[in-house]
Amino acid sequence: MNLLGDPTSAAPALKPESIADPRILHAQALKSSRVDRSIFNNLITLYAKSNLLDSSLRVFKQIPSPNIVSWTSLISVHSSSPLSLTLFLSMLRCPILPNQRTLASLFKACVSLPRCLLFGLSLHALSFKLSLNAQPFSGSALVNFYSKYRLPIDARKVFDEMPERDEVCYAAVIVGLAQNSKPLESLSFFAAMKSSNVGSTMYSVSGALRAVADLAALEQCRMIHGHAVVTGFDKNVIVGSALVDGYGKSGLVSDARKVFDENIAVMNIVGWNALMAGYAQQGDSSSVIKLFQSMANVRFVPDEYSFLAALSGFYNAGLVGESEIWLKRMKLEYGIEPGLEHYTCLIGALGKAGRLEDAERIATTMPFNPDAAVWRSLLSSCAHHGAADMALRMARRLLELDPNDDSAYTIAANILSVAGRWSEVADMRKLMKDRRVKKEVGKSWIEVKGEVHMFMAGDRQHERTEEIYEKLAELMESIEKLGYKPVWDEMLHEVGKGEKKEALWYHSEKLALAYGIVSGAAPAGKPMRIIKNLRICKDCHEAFKYISRAIDKEIIVRDVNRYHKFLNGSCTCGDIW
Repeated sequence: MNLLGDPTSAAPALKPESIADPRILHAQALKSSRVDRSIFNNLITLYAKSNLLDSSLRVFKQIPSPNIVSWTSLISVHSSSPLSLTLFLSMLRCPILPNQRTLASLFKACVSLPRCLLFGLSLHALSFKLSLNAQPFSGSALVNFYSKYRLPIDARKVFDEMPERDEVCYAAVIVGLAQNSKPLESLSFFAAMKSSNVGSTMYSVSGALRAVADLAALEQCRMIHGHAVVTGFDKNVIVGSALVDGYGKSGLVSDARKVFDENIAVMNIVGWNALMAGYAQQGDSSSVIKLFQSMANVRFVPDEYSFLAALSGFYNAGLVGESEIWLKRMKLEYGIEPGLEHYTCLIGALGKAGRLEDAERIATTMPFNPDAAVWRSLLSSCAHHGAADMALRMARRLLELDPNDDSAYTIAANILSVAGRWSEVADMRKLMKDRRVKKEVGKSWIEVKGEVHMFMAGDRQHERTEEIYEKLAELMESIEKLGYKPVWDEMLHEVGKGEKKEALWYHSEKLALAYGIVSGAAPAGKPMRIIKNLRICKDCHEAFKYISRAIDKEIIVRDVNRYHKFLNGSCTCGDIW
């Protein structure tokens, strides 16, 4: 009896509509005098697809001698449940050994279930003993497993051990590295995939775009966009949303909007939120609100990320009143409970406006325990407004949560030095030294012809170092003539003036800018784009305002907090960041 349409059987196959309900196929199987085991194996999957998991388990129990396919089918359909792990142990007792598809389902289960790292590590050991760890199915699932558990080095090691890598394997490592803040490595694997003539998937393309978004690498984003067009993925909703996010985080919201408009028919809530976040990062709160209202008009219901984009826009625009109103709207009109990140935006907006006591009150009375980001935001606000005593209090709260947070020591020391409280500065730096806390190294990136160049303070590793330093000296001399005066606030008082000046000159963002000018990174009419891993310092911020006048060019810097657009001697942040 040909229940599944086997072309070798003389019996007529069931029409597709007759097996839409697996119970029909099951009934016919029971009436048959001879039923192949593969029928029951397929029934397990069909029942699961119809959301009848209990029935799939009953079918399995009717199989006289389940084989590896039977066990794998049952484990696979229960991969989001602890039952899958229990079934696997039962299978081993039979004894039946797993194949690579069995292991792939189990690694997937270890990712979706809590506290399954050790079980997954045991599975990896077993896969190694059975020589299945380097097979495409189990290997790609293992890469994903390590990536989800924030072990990117192990994920990469698994990938490197695979002799044959298909598009699924590459997608797993590209996405995994991008998710683990390894954007350069992610993009290098994407390039390797293309050079190896391995096909793309929507996941590998969207993963590469996520890496591009982290780097704010505009030219890379454009190149991957071109690849998506050629491969036909540009109209895919996942890739389309990633393109919107990539262009938005690269600072080119106009291109993000163009991609969004071209794909609006298939765009989901993720794409809408990505575009709003792009506007929010620029401090363009009015565009965020217009988009929020348009989303409601097409019957998309805003979620917590939609409100986070709106509140981020208000924070970057310095709009305190709107932040308070929208936090209330979120709960009263939409029934969405504000999360910690939403309160953090409000606290940041209050702090930026100088309402430090109100910000602290919100932090201590909100229905969440403040995390390090909350106290760090308040600490930065105290530093901006010169509230040294409160800054010390915020620094202590931050250090209670994370004694190794270098920003707590450095920001507190800087504000104390501005206040002339040198003994307390010395105490803070001694505490930092005693605890062996290292200050995070400042890094800046600039993209030139699709290649990303990274600089650190005082960096002399670049092949064009001499030209860079000559150009930087020329720039600094020219802006001094325009009225630029160094901002010493964040420098140690015991350092000599000459040393201070030299240290300020050679910050990573200044070196990146000088290289951008030397290399012709931005043609006439195009802005210079720089990315900084930390907050841009006061002196670099001041210098960039003057340099934008001196070279008559817009300079865009994306630091850890927001975008800064320098043009004609001013910045869009209004000198509050």
